[in-house]
Amino acid sequence: MPHSYLGEAAALGTAFCWTCSALCFTASAKRIGSLALNQIRLAQAFLFLMLFGWAWRGLALPSDASREQWLWLGLSGLAGFTFGDLCLFRAFVEVGPRISTLAMSLAPPIAALTGWLILGEVLNGWAWLGMGLTVAGIAWVALERPASAEEHDRRRLTRGLLLAFGGAVGQGVGAVLGKMGAIEYDPFAATQIRILAGMAGFAALFVALRWWPKVFEGLRHPSAMAYSALGAFFGPFLGVSLFMLSLKHVGTGITSTIAATVPVLIIPFVILVQKEKVSPRAICGAVLAVAGVSILFFGKGDPPPVQPERAFKASRTTSK
Repeated sequence: MPHSYLGEAAALGTAFCWTCSALCFTASAKRIGSLALNQIRLAQAFLFLMLFGWAWRGLALPSDASREQWLWLGLSGLAGFTFGDLCLFRAFVEVGPRISTLAMSLAPPIAALTGWLILGEVLNGWAWLGMGLTVAGIAWVALERPASAEEHDRRRLTRGLLLAFGGAVGQGVGAVLGKMGAIEYDPFAATQIRILAGMAGFAALFVALRWWPKVFEGLRHPSAMAYSALGAFFGPFLGVSLFMLSLKHVGTGITSTIAATVPVLIIPFVILVQKEKVSPRAICGAVLAVAGVSILFFGKGDPPPVQPERAFKASRTTSK
């Protein structure tokens, strides 16, 4: 049977969606703050998923998910949405979408390490070479600084990179956990469970920080809400669901590699939309980072999708 390329097309759609959502969320976060935005855009995406689930499956909520699917997808949501996006959205404010998404190219290598720890995937020499090139590309761009830049800007760059790295950790770990729970489940409903867990995580955080008034204040900002809704549609609703769909049809390597092309795709957007000057060094660094991710996965050969028996082994052992 000829290969349909559905998985690859879904991963490419993920990259385009995440490029659009990064720009929209950056604009919204600058108006209402990154912390309030996280809960607002997840709630917006959840509404999109409810409408889609009702129209597509006849179920507005993921009530047909098994206990194991709730477990893995819930943990994935906490790792990816609550921790990962909490860091990433603050990085958007500190250093902008281009450098933030470039640092997020570390997510696939982190996913590979997590897959080795959880699923027993072995990393060979090609994998380590890919990681080295990815880190080198990120560092090459991140260390670029005009001679007249102030110390404050350097501290802000460092802070933003550390936050973006936290976002990469959350996304990489969340991808592995998400695949373990979504092998035999609808990708949009799987995303809905992940979002529910992310919303619960942020709700607990807001109670501890007494941050709910900031969220309600953000709801009264028309332009921020418009940017947030647009970003929620392309990000956690469509982009993440396409990512989960891709994982069902191709291995994690192909999906993560194609989705990691956001740093390259975002360069024309920041030039045309934000009028940001992008140096040849930045372009070369972005290409080098994505080339490293490609070597990481294509060099070692992409493994077949995880089997449900392997994915649920730990949960069955726990339930006993």
